[in-house]
Amino acid sequence: MNNRFWNSKNPNQGNFKKVLCVCSAGLLRSPTVAWILSNPPFNFNTRAVGASPSFALTPIDDVFIEWADVIVFVSDGNEAEVSARFDISEKHVVTLNLPDVFQFRDPRLVEIATEQLTQAFKELDEEQQKLDKEAGLV
Repeated sequence: MNNRFWNSKNPNQGNFKKVLCVCSAGLLRSPTVAWILSNPPFNFNTRAVGASPSFALTPIDDVFIEWADVIVFVSDGNEAEVSARFDISEKHVVTLNLPDVFQFRDPRLVEIATEQLTQAFKELDEEQQKLDKEAGLV
């Protein structure tokens, strides 16, 4: 496990924002969201995982949480499931409203998710700018 924790902070990842995308199984919605966020205009470093340890292909764990600058949940239910098992209080969290009715990269899912992500990251950036200003960093 120590090597995984070291890798979560590997400096060769560059200055890209690291965004962990979480759905139930890590197969459809979160990989689609990760794909959206890894491309322009976002260009983030992304990973997709599942919230449910019983059927996720790649289940969320402490290493993924440590790695992430931001955690994007596709639903309130996924956020509740993860926050019941892990401390995510120090992370920036975005919660979307993406029902589990879409196939991987479904054009409608891409459209809805992109709209929600654009708004959510705009709000995160505004919040960070406010905090930086209050701290005298700008």
